[in-house]
Amino acid sequence: MLTRLSMVVAALLAAALLTGGTAAAATTQEAEAAQLTGGASVETEHPGYTGTGYVGGFVDANKGNATAMFTFTGVTAGGADLTVRYANGTGGTRTMSLVVNGSTRQISLPATANWDTWATSHQAVTLTGGNNTIGLRYGTGDNGNVNVDNAAVAPLPAGLEAESAQLSGGAVVESEHPGYSGTGYVGGFVDANKGNATAMFTLTGVTAGDRTLTIRYANGTGGTRTMSLVVNGSTRQISLPATANWDTWGTTAEPVTLTAGTNTVAIRYGTADNGNVNVDNLALTTALPATGGELETAFLSGGATTGADVSGYTGSGFVTGLTAVGARVVRTVHVPTAGAPAVTLRFRNPTGGGRTLSLYANGLRQGQVTLPAGDWQTVTHTVPMRAGVNLLGYQVDQGDTGGVQLDNVAVAGSTALDPRGATLPYTTYEAEAGGTTGRVLAADRTYTTRQAEASGRRAVELTGIGQYVQVTLTKPANAITVRASIPDNAAGTGTTAPLAVYAGGSKVADLTLTSRYSWMYGPYPFAGAPGGERPHRYFDDSRTTLPATYPAGTVLRLAKETTAVDTITVDLVDAEVADPALSAPTGYVNVNSYGAVPNDADDDTAAVRSAIAAAKSSGTKGVWIPAGRYVVGGLIEVAGVSVRGAGIWHTVLQGVDRRGGFMATGSNVQLADFTFDGDVTTRDPDGAPNSDAAIEGDFGTGSLVHHVATNHAKVGLWVKGDTNGLLASVLRVRNTMADGVNVNGNATGVRVEQSTFRNTGDDALAMWSYAGIGGTVRDSVFAFDTVSLPILANGAAVYGGANNRIEDTLVTDTVFQGSGITVSNWHDATPFSATTTVQRNTLTRTGTHSLDWGSDLGALWLYAPSTAFTGAVVLRDLTVNDSTYQGLLTSWQQAIPNLTVDRVTFTGTGTTAMEFNTPGNGIFSNVTVTANNGPPLANNSAFTITRGPGNTGW
Repeated sequence: MLTRLSMVVAALLAAALLTGGTAAAATTQEAEAAQLTGGASVETEHPGYTGTGYVGGFVDANKGNATAMFTFTGVTAGGADLTVRYANGTGGTRTMSLVVNGSTRQISLPATANWDTWATSHQAVTLTGGNNTIGLRYGTGDNGNVNVDNAAVAPLPAGLEAESAQLSGGAVVESEHPGYSGTGYVGGFVDANKGNATAMFTLTGVTAGDRTLTIRYANGTGGTRTMSLVVNGSTRQISLPATANWDTWGTTAEPVTLTAGTNTVAIRYGTADNGNVNVDNLALTTALPATGGELETAFLSGGATTGADVSGYTGSGFVTGLTAVGARVVRTVHVPTAGAPAVTLRFRNPTGGGRTLSLYANGLRQGQVTLPAGDWQTVTHTVPMRAGVNLLGYQVDQGDTGGVQLDNVAVAGSTALDPRGATLPYTTYEAEAGGTTGRVLAADRTYTTRQAEASGRRAVELTGIGQYVQVTLTKPANAITVRASIPDNAAGTGTTAPLAVYAGGSKVADLTLTSRYSWMYGPYPFAGAPGGERPHRYFDDSRTTLPATYPAGTVLRLAKETTAVDTITVDLVDAEVADPALSAPTGYVNVNSYGAVPNDADDDTAAVRSAIAAAKSSGTKGVWIPAGRYVVGGLIEVAGVSVRGAGIWHTVLQGVDRRGGFMATGSNVQLADFTFDGDVTTRDPDGAPNSDAAIEGDFGTGSLVHHVATNHAKVGLWVKGDTNGLLASVLRVRNTMADGVNVNGNATGVRVEQSTFRNTGDDALAMWSYAGIGGTVRDSVFAFDTVSLPILANGAAVYGGANNRIEDTLVTDTVFQGSGITVSNWHDATPFSATTTVQRNTLTRTGTHSLDWGSDLGALWLYAPSTAFTGAVVLRDLTVNDSTYQGLLTSWQQAIPNLTVDRVTFTGTGTTAMEFNTPGNGIFSNVTVTANNGPPLANNSAFTITRGPGNTGW
């Protein structure tokens, strides 16, 4: 018997309206409550339905007649998302007729796994204000034979229909291709209208701030197309990947900053674009508060990907593809104090039954999360977290059913990550900003001076007994790292000297300084003898824990109380509260049980290897290295297991005689919570390696390197081979003889984030697509990293490859033979393809002079030494401060033909703000030049500059 028509409110859409009002709600109606005719009937045979049943009877005997008619009241006029929940156990796609206010079109319903499995289909519909009827009918042109559980309608989140925009330049309203929202879409973005076709939207009643603009479009060309996005007159190029065909609609999300009141947003086929897309609508959303995190911008691997084909999500989309074992999403969150905060996960489960994922915190499985069936909803669980940056993960493990979509997470008590650079656990105190009885060295960037290698290009020199430098803590601390320099000895074997540490007026420690890992001479590879030409690499780090945690306001004094050396030059102090020692995870193999003895002089390499072998043979996932210092004189091979320590201040692996480190192979390798302190004292010549990286490997899916510190190694992290889906997070890389991180080979989907690099002997961060081994690094990113004082080469660099990014990173004080950020096809790099993006970075006191070439290098350096660039390069949302020479430099002579520069500010460049020594072309918008010490522009080649809007000072 038919029940009374009822309507219930489903999950709230999280996207805020343009006016800042409340979010729109989806309205759901159970199919068994609809008006049923023509043989459609209520059934309960197959479980997993919502309400009291579902509607069947859409069988061949009722073809042309069986109908379920829903009536929705109190509807807001406009485009809406219709969700139909159905089951189709026939094994093939079936069709039904969708009837909206008397207008009929056919829809397709793909097969579900069986009749007990439920799926959803989303259809764009246009509704009138007030009452609307929506019917599902087995029409005469359909093949029917499905069951229907419910239907829901929700207004498109903050949608702006393209057909309502102000159209010009040939842009026109069309309706040829179905699936659009509203009354049509806008086409006319064709080559004949290039440079003119525009859809201009006017947004009113907007609250000022950062927003996410989602553009719904179709691109049936088969390749990525570009258009120009113009926000309040500011233009940038956006990429629109291909959709399956012209009847398939996709979305792309772009960050925008809006002013209070009225704003204009335009989609234009610009002169530098390749256009040829259709545009359906725009949607504007706000970011989550500081306690939350969008998961579509998190690290994804193992098949996890982003989607936007289901309405109701927040941000720019959601995570989907969580089906195969190993699929995962990992989000970094910052928690000020250790504990077990509540974590609220927003998800969608369209499967019809409860589904499960495994929950991870900092690489350790915390159990299984069950996610009930239904549209967007939340579930809350507690997760153990340490103070500082944590890795929160959801993964499909053996025994999980997956198949859900994840939107965002909110962690109670968490605070926002820093908008650029790594969110640091320590506070840096510059020596020259403190009090001193020594001598503050004048600022100098001249190569081979101590100041040139000092943070901020100044330091404090202590020469007399009792001279000191002191700083006042602004936060509590119980551990310090001091960056200092002492003289070399004639043999080049290094000197040592104590540096007295006082806290609150009392001496609490003597910190041992050494020159063993500093002082190099001559040209590259710096093999000159002590006292030779070009002395450099003056500074090194020494660290110690303190006997107590000293509060903010405590004065820390560093005093020279020794005659072992004539001079101690102090650059800076990093002070922090060291985390307490971690405990062994349950079931991990302890290296002490296999002969590793902490704090002695014996080599523990064999013992660690034996523990790893035992873990693999027993099926145990991990190896535990307790607190202590362990000697590691050889490479430790790791495959398929985790190796964890008690924390970077507690577990130390000590290399000897230039050797020692980890060599990872394959999937599911995890290295975490230890310090590797190497013993590499000189730079290897090219092609003659005789030292080890701290961590090297061909990492497979599921691999993770996190909360690791390295010091005095050849390289901090060398990623090679066919690495796929590696996440490296919260690394502290110091004093390498070569690169900090180098991602090479055919690495795909590698992310290095929330990490810090100082005093690297080559590029701090590099992606190198080496053609000599057929390598192409692709779809990889350096994000939210902090780089300072690379003493050779660049802060960050991309050498060839496909679709790689450097973003949200801080680079300061480059020293020699490099820039702040370089994009180049140097070093026999595989040619660029797709788009290389450098965005949202800040460069301060970067760029150097090359003695080898006799030329200056800019803060941003595009270097094409042998062949022209292929692929596009985008530089946007960049701040370049106090560049030593040029702000932007292109060299050498080969073409750079597809450059976009947008929203870049050059302040105080030492010479020319922008210098071009290559042919090519680029579009420059919103580029600002101020306080430069040379001409704003020097075009020494046939580089064609297209000036967009918003440029000032040049």
